[in-house]
Amino acid sequence: MKLGGFLGAAIGAGAWKASESEGAGPAGVASGVVSCVLAPEQTAGPYYLDGEKVRRNITEGRPGVPLVLRTFVVDATTCRPIKNGAVDVWHADAEGIYSGFGQGAGSRTFMRGIQKTNAKGLAQFRTVYPGWYQGRTVHIHVKVHLGGNVVHTGQLYFPDTVSDAVYRRSPYNSRPNRTTRNADDAIYRNGGKRSQLNVRRSAAGVYVATITMGVNR
Repeated sequence: MKLGGFLGAAIGAGAWKASESEGAGPAGVASGVVSCVLAPEQTAGPYYLDGEKVRRNITEGRPGVPLVLRTFVVDATTCRPIKNGAVDVWHADAEGIYSGFGQGAGSRTFMRGIQKTNAKGLAQFRTVYPGWYQGRTVHIHVKVHLGGNVVHTGQLYFPDTVSDAVYRRSPYNSRPNRTTRNADDAIYRNGGKRSQLNVRRSAAGVYVATITMGVNR
């Protein structure tokens, strides 16, 4: 797969809206009413593994606070949804461990997966809230594939206040005093604010994290 393109937008799904009267579509983009081009790509980091499974539930039974990750992919030029794109995600488990590396070397699959986008540009995953590890703030890695090419590589972030609340719960509270918050993370400081997830907690206690990613075809 070719690595190329760049991130056009990484914002909460409800963060950009324009009615037809305001000039949605290409005209809206041209006029500045609709803006999808917001941030550059970010590094894939050292923990990417090729050939991940196509699946929605990526937890493999590992413990953690339930998280539904909703990623919308849109065309950065028109802001229109992109159907049949492949969203590829990977992140640490509740203990801050990646599958395929170090303590997680016995498995190459937990907290990793791929989903295709639907007609609304949505690819959705069932996972757990990521744990922290030394030197990094809380994050999820993401790639977007279109037509066999990688058109976006980035990282998705959480509000510190939400992470603080989650980390007071088991099993996260067995590892208190995380070392790095968003403002202290060198990668977050390079565009991370515009790659931050919109997170809410459902009545059932499940966290739902949403973001829209504009990409160049």
